[in-house]
Amino acid sequence: MTSQPTHDRLVTDRSLLATKAYGTGQHLAARQSLYRWQTPSHDLPGIVVDELADVRGVVADVGCGNGKFVARVRNDRPDLDVLPMDVSHGIIRALPGAVVADVQQLPVADGSLGAVLALHMLYHVEDQVRAAGELGRVLAPGGIAIVSTNSRTDKLELEHLWRQAAGDVLGVHEGPARVQLSARFTLEDAPAILGSVFGEIRTIPLPGVIEVTDAEPVVAHLASYEAWADEMGVPFRETIERARDRVNETIRTAGAFRVSCLGGMLVCR
Repeated sequence: MTSQPTHDRLVTDRSLLATKAYGTGQHLAARQSLYRWQTPSHDLPGIVVDELADVRGVVADVGCGNGKFVARVRNDRPDLDVLPMDVSHGIIRALPGAVVADVQQLPVADGSLGAVLALHMLYHVEDQVRAAGELGRVLAPGGIAIVSTNSRTDKLELEHLWRQAAGDVLGVHEGPARVQLSARFTLEDAPAILGSVFGEIRTIPLPGVIEVTDAEPVVAHLASYEAWADEMGVPFRETIERARDRVNETIRTAGAFRVSCLGGMLVCR
C-alpha cells in the first residue's frame, strides 16, 4: 500500500502538477463538474465576488487553474484588476494576463494587493506556512485573503467506493486508498495554518449532497486522478471500470448514488 508521505510528495510534485495533473484543464473540469448534481448548489464564484465587495485595486488568483473564478470576478467586477497565477503554464495559456508563479514565492510587491485568492490549491503546496506568509505579505492594509478547501469528512463515499473497487480488482476485501488531495490541507486544519499570519479568520461552511442517477459523473471524477495512477497500487483503468459497475448497481437498487460533501471558504484578514 502506498504510504501517506509518498502521497504527500506526489500531491506537491511541481513537475507533475504542471504536466500530467494540470497541464490542461481536463482533469480539473471533471472534478468541478460533479458539483452540478449537488444540493444545495453553491455558487462559489458568486460567494467570492460578494466577499470582494469592499475590495479595490488588484486581486490575484493564485493557483487559478482553468480560470473559473477569474472569469466571474472580471465579469462582475470590471473595476478590479485581476491577476491570474498558476504553476502550470499549460492550464493558464488561454487566460489573458496570466503569469506562472508559485504561492511560496509570489512575484508581487509587499502590500500591493486588495485581495488574494487561494482556492482549492494550498494542499498542493509543500510549505503551507510559507505560502500563508506570502498571502499576507502581498496584501495592502485592510486587504483580504480568501482560501478554500474541503473537510476531512468530504466525499467519504467516493473513498469507500474506490477501495471496494480496488479490492474487487485485486481479489481482496478492500484495496489501498487513492491519493487524496485535500487531506494535506483540510477545512479543520486550515485555521491553525492560516492563523500563523492572519489575526481574523471567518469560515463559510458549504455542505451538500451529490445525488446522481448516471454513473458517468462519478466515474469521470475518479478518472481525473489519472496523474497519480501509477502510485495508487492498483490497475487504474480496471479499478475505474469496476467502480462504474458498483455505482450502476447502487443506482439500480437504491435509485441513486449519493455522496456527502463538506467544503468551505476561509476569509482571512
